[in-house]
Amino acid sequence: MIYFDNSATTKPYKEVLDSFITVSSKHFANPSSLHSFGGQAEKLLSQAREQVAKLLQVRTNEIYFTSGGTESNNLAIKGAAMQYRNRGKHLITTSIEHPSVRLAMEQLEQEGFEITYLPVDEHGRVSLVDIEKAIRKDTILLSVMLVNNEVGSIQPIKEIGELLTNYPTVLFHVDAVQGIGKVPLSLRKDRIDLCSFSGHKFHGLKGTGCLFVREGVRITPLFSGGNQERQLRSGTENVAGAVALAKALRMTFEKGEPGIAHMKQIQGLLRAELSKNAAIHINTPIDNNAPHILNFSLREIKSEVFIHALEEKEIFVSTTSACSSKKKSASTTLLAMGVPETLAESGIRISLSFDSTLEEAVEAAAVIDKTVKQLGRIMNR
Repeated sequence: MIYFDNSATTKPYKEVLDSFITVSSKHFANPSSLHSFGGQAEKLLSQAREQVAKLLQVRTNEIYFTSGGTESNNLAIKGAAMQYRNRGKHLITTSIEHPSVRLAMEQLEQEGFEITYLPVDEHGRVSLVDIEKAIRKDTILLSVMLVNNEVGSIQPIKEIGELLTNYPTVLFHVDAVQGIGKVPLSLRKDRIDLCSFSGHKFHGLKGTGCLFVREGVRITPLFSGGNQERQLRSGTENVAGAVALAKALRMTFEKGEPGIAHMKQIQGLLRAELSKNAAIHINTPIDNNAPHILNFSLREIKSEVFIHALEEKEIFVSTTSACSSKKKSASTTLLAMGVPETLAESGIRISLSFDSTLEEAVEAAAVIDKTVKQLGRIMNR
């Protein structure tokens, strides 16, 4: 089996699974309980928070555990909007954000907020000029993803942060779900106020995540309940999940530059080989792209048919975002980049992990080329 769908989810590290099982079986008490057994669980939760904060180079009290990227994005965006609505009701984002950002924005529109959706260029990048033009006196939040989950384009987060130093009342939210551990990010230096993470994207477990909230920034909770996570995120804490997330993040960071360089090498090989086939159109930009994503379109071949044809050969890739891949429509990201609708309807995403190999890439490229040619002949009969 060749698994090239790591942007949808990654295989958990064995050590991560082991830590989850250990904590779940031996330290299963509620961390809010007053007895010593609960105190042990609370200590593990605090240690996990400290580890995540240290890895991200932020303060411990700036990390809040959540159930994943979708919750973190919703908490950041809706929480900030509700907290600062008396200051203004205008928010800015891009036209290629993840559904958990885009739909959160659309919901806020129904509540009377005004949203500006910025365009991107043919490389999938937003313009600093467009951002500055969009900022108004009543703008309270700008939300931009670090890495696009479909094509892998990297947004100019550092430059945006520098720009926003001139607009201190505009909060800066970054969806870092697809980029953490693969693309450099400094929450402090890049003037980021809110940042979302999801454990299962870096070999942690599904249902785990965290939100960075810069000290001094206030956001309104989405849940009412027992006031866990310092009153920001109610609900009994997933201690085992938090411990597992901290371990997964540490192990991912330990891969470092060698692991990133390895993925770039594989990505380069795939790009070179697939580009030889005239029926394949590469959508991922050559520059400013993440090392683990390669998106391409098929001319006159349905993406669903292609996905299942590869599946029969035990090669697993995907169409668009896993959250919306079952919806038969053109990719909004590719359309925003100016890709023709016929190609935007047939986008395919290959996504790698640190464990992917060159041998797998060589085999996959050959099978993809052969499959495209076979399907092309069938379609043209």
